[in-house]
Amino acid sequence: MLSKMQGYQRFTGDISGDIDVRTPPPGGGEKKPSTDFNIAAHGLRGLAAMMVLFAHILGGTAEHIYAHVPAYVEGVKAPWYLGTFGVELFFVISGFVILPSALRYMPREFALRRFLRLYPLFFVLSLLFVALNAATNAYPKINSVESVIAGLLFLNLFTGTEQLTPNAWSLTFEVMFYILMYAVVYWTVHRRNAVGAVASVLAAIAFVMAFPIAIYFAMGVAIRLASKQKWSIALNPRLLEGVFLAMTILFASQGHFEYVWSDFQHPVVVPIILSTGCYFYFAVMPGSLTARALDNRLMRYLGTVSYSLYLVHPYIYYGVRGLFAKLGWFTDDIALSMTFFTAVVVLLTMPLTHLVHVSLELWPYQRFFRQGIYRQKKQALASGEKVA
Repeated sequence: MLSKMQGYQRFTGDISGDIDVRTPPPGGGEKKPSTDFNIAAHGLRGLAAMMVLFAHILGGTAEHIYAHVPAYVEGVKAPWYLGTFGVELFFVISGFVILPSALRYMPREFALRRFLRLYPLFFVLSLLFVALNAATNAYPKINSVESVIAGLLFLNLFTGTEQLTPNAWSLTFEVMFYILMYAVVYWTVHRRNAVGAVASVLAAIAFVMAFPIAIYFAMGVAIRLASKQKWSIALNPRLLEGVFLAMTILFASQGHFEYVWSDFQHPVVVPIILSTGCYFYFAVMPGSLTARALDNRLMRYLGTVSYSLYLVHPYIYYGVRGLFAKLGWFTDDIALSMTFFTAVVVLLTMPLTHLVHVSLELWPYQRFFRQGIYRQKKQALASGEKVA
């Protein structure tokens, strides 16, 4: 089952960011339901998860099943590339949604909430991967104590080893972002200290210089701050939102990038970053086209289970692909074969995603904190307050 699965890791990204779950204020009294829950950001998280899923379906079959059919390979490139862009979208969303939690909580509680939100699901699937790899030795370089420890501690960027469970490479970036962003917030807001502030900002800049893909996290934070300001915009925001969305789709469909500095020589990389930032800024505005389009039961559900979907689906995808290949169900009728294959992958992935979401994502967090992860949406809606 593990063969070639690790190759999926560069396709996916983390979607485990908080929606600023708040506790009652010290001293008692009711707190007005917050509108920090943003339906556009939440829905885009679900959309990004599905983008990654379909990127695997299209890209995996283009590379391993129908590689001998040039028309198919060329035909799926644009949607395949666009699907992999779900990674960068995840990172922007994380930057956008985490800042309020960093501002609200002191270090211990922030770290504990992040740990219980992220780690149980990651840990269980990592152990599953380690066990399978130990049995098959499909990836000898990862089948070592050093790699396992580095992966479980999110140190793989610094040890030069791969992460463990498929897709988890991005979780290391996520954790580094949490640490660096919280350090900046801590030394500039919680405990104002010039030396600490300068050191933390320099560390964050150094990380972005070393790993330019972190630009997307920083962009999400910047958009969170900018969205709190009142700007005078001459043109219709929804018109600008639509224009920048079209530009983002066009540019992101041109290729898949690792966002090392050499990639910035490609003429679409900087336009992708700029158009994404502009689109996301308008998308998270109250009443945006994105908010209206994604404010439905399906997209709210996909946004809620997106982290589980992100980590679970490669196992289903690879297993089903292997079964189809063994049974000869990838035929010359590519359209029929791919429709059937896609339907089976999705139909098997969603129930398992839901089970994992309830047992490994929700249960640890809710049992410890005795509150729902996404309770603010329910509170705001119950109060009749408009949720942005």
